Amino acid sequence: MYVRGKGITASRTSVNRPKSDNITWNQATIGREQREEQLGQRGCVLWLTGLSGSGKSTVARAVETALLKRGRLAYVLDGDNLRHGLNADLGFSAEDRDENIRRVGEVAGLFADAGAITLVSFISPYRAARERARQAAPEGRFLEIYLDVDLAECERRDPKGLYERVRAGEIKNFTGVDAPYELPTEPALVLRTAELSVSESVAAILDLLVEQGFFPADAGTQRGRSV
Repeated sequence: MYVRGKGITASRTSVNRPKSDNITWNQATIGREQREEQLGQRGCVLWLTGLSGSGKSTVARAVETALLKRGRLAYVLDGDNLRHGLNADLGFSAEDRDENIRRVGEVAGLFADAGAITLVSFISPYRAARERARQAAPEGRFLEIYLDVDLAECERRDPKGLYERVRAGEIKNFTGVDAPYELPTEPALVLRTAELSVSESVAAILDLLVEQGFFPADAGTQRGRSV
């Protein structure tokens, strides 16, 4: 089952001030509109959030594949992958989690400005951090998608064996167990992936993108059907 939300449109604000006063913002020679006209789509950020094991990475990769098959430019920013490079210096304290999301939000906003449909697959447990990521995206281009799966089901799936290690006392500060997860208040879409197939989740996201005008409906977009 999936549920459509109203979503939130936030203006782009400066939430992080550079330390130096000796830098200026350089305007691009080619504007976003020109890039999007060439691509035939509008860039955006699809922010998939939910507990570990809720299906974020699986759904994000499947959406990326479906979009590329339709000739759309799409890219997944995966939480684990970015911790191997960009965010390798960060742990899992509340402060490090916030910084993790801040960096990724900025990168996702740049991808969206380049015209890419950018899929972000992160637990991102804190509401304020997700809102900062929204503000880092171009205005009106951030869609929060909540994968609503209860802890028992996520623990039953345990695709990475993390919950088993948590219960054995090997991992601390684990979201949903001994660290909080703050529910989205107005997500654009809620996917209950315990009740939906991957293809049904993909179809719901593609329908949302078409309805929001990020790319036009075409023969490859079968509204309301599995992909």
